Amino acid sequence: MTTPVPAPRAYRRLSVEERRSQLLSASLRLFAHRAPDDVSLDDVAEAAGVSRPLVYRYFPGGKPQLYESALRSSAEVLERCFDEPRSGPPTERLSRVLDRYLAFVDEHDAGFSALLRGGSVVETSRTNTIVDGVRRAAAEQILLHLGAEEPGPRLRMLVRTWIAAVEAASLIWLDEGKQPAPAELRDWLVDHLIALLTASAATDGETAAAVGSLIAQERPEGPVYRLAVRVLPLLAGASPTPEQ
Repeated sequence: MTTPVPAPRAYRRLSVEERRSQLLSASLRLFAHRAPDDVSLDDVAEAAGVSRPLVYRYFPGGKPQLYESALRSSAEVLERCFDEPRSGPPTERLSRVLDRYLAFVDEHDAGFSALLRGGSVVETSRTNTIVDGVRRAAAEQILLHLGAEEPGPRLRMLVRTWIAAVEAASLIWLDEGKQPAPAELRDWLVDHLIALLTASAATDGETAAAVGSLIAQERPEGPVYRLAVRVLPLLAGASPTPEQ
């Protein structure tokens, strides 16, 4: 009795969109952990299991076009990190946003660092626009959670300043071997925003209204309360100035 020979697996030609998606996925994996200048089209072709000419067929602009496409894909993922339902205490919403953001940074460590530090030969005005678009989208989401749908210049500047600080902290975090732990960094960044809002509220009515709304939605002994408990004794113990 002879053993049946398995029928050969039928080869399925990928559609244009499927092949493009395959090449983009391979490039995303490479760009996540290596600086753009360190990734070649040969690397992408090898990672995707195809030939270099095939990569050019789908990305005739070469590596700059491939990098821009990969960047747009990553930007969409990063923007979704800031998409959070507007319910529950604002600081808890912000904590969930930061958890997703830091997970993205962790997963795309070298690529994220190269992206924000700039200086790559594949960097263009379009790639810079993509990155700035993520920053603006993040700012709009944070402002919505603060109840500021039409924010004035002071509050808008405050939020964008905080986002710049989050980016800087993320880069330092990568340089420091991802220390402290993500949860500790997240809590510190939440405290940072609360402190910025509180300081600005002293001289800006719109920010004061946003802070009042935020506090009204917070849970007792939440992040705002915990920060106040730690900071107020320090302020109470400070020596009064002549103006006081």
